[in-house]
Amino acid sequence: MSKQSCLILIATLAASPAAAHVSIETKQATVGASYKAVFTVPHGCAGSPTVKIRVQIPEGVIAVKPMPKAGWTVDVVEGKYAGEYDYHGNKLSSGVKEVAWSGGKLPDKNYDEFVVSTFLTDSLKPNTVLYFPVVQECESGVSRWIEIPAAGAGHSHEGKSPAPGVKLLPKP
Repeated sequence: MSKQSCLILIATLAASPAAAHVSIETKQATVGASYKAVFTVPHGCAGSPTVKIRVQIPEGVIAVKPMPKAGWTVDVVEGKYAGEYDYHGNKLSSGVKEVAWSGGKLPDKNYDEFVVSTFLTDSLKPNTVLYFPVVQECESGVSRWIEIPAAGAGHSHEGKSPAPGVKLLPKP
């Protein structure tokens, strides 16, 4: 193998883990509208099967409804919002703050999707990235996809464990 081929192979292998984190399927969403967040789990933890996925719901995301998943139990943690939000004429001051799927078993060789229906309030700032920290628990080990870039740094996959993010677009 030539030195150049070897370097290309090393660069390819080095780039692979960056794409192997939990991510959001739809990379853009409009403020003041419904948003279906599809979290893609591409692998387990160092070969160990995934047995639990926990998604933290950021402030400004309301009317959260997780999609049931065959073979998994879905639980929600509710709490107070930092403020009050208008949702179709109703004032909401509390709601879902975290969603967890557990009891299933996702082998490392497979991938799966975990879905949450939400509403992105007008309080969210357009042209920014909204992050959903995720903790992936496995039979052996835990992967915390919780790194959020500093304000103004933009969305980056340079961190070791980046949180899934969606770019917020202004209302049309």
